[in-house]
Amino acid sequence: MDFNSLIVGGIPLLVVIFGLVEFSKSLGLTGKWLTVLSLALGFAFGVAFQVANAGIPTAFGGWFVVVVFGLALGLVTSGFYDFVDSRLPKVG
Repeated sequence: MDFNSLIVGGIPLLVVIFGLVEFSKSLGLTGKWLTVLSLALGFAFGVAFQVANAGIPTAFGGWFVVVVFGLALGLVTSGFYDFVDSRLPKVG
């Protein structure tokens, strides 16, 4: 899966998800809930991206691809968030 091609309106989709997670963090969301939010946002945006590009699937195979793509994007964003959050010094 090439995550460099996840561009919506000229904006990388991963940047939007990371931005939303950081925004939630500024509102007071912390810990594992940020990871869960990142997974959920990645899944939701991944499914929306697939449907927007390929249309609504009509068969199981099409839905399976959409769900797996959404899960992969969600896992990448939540894993990357945890990786960076645990290694960078806390600010503030």
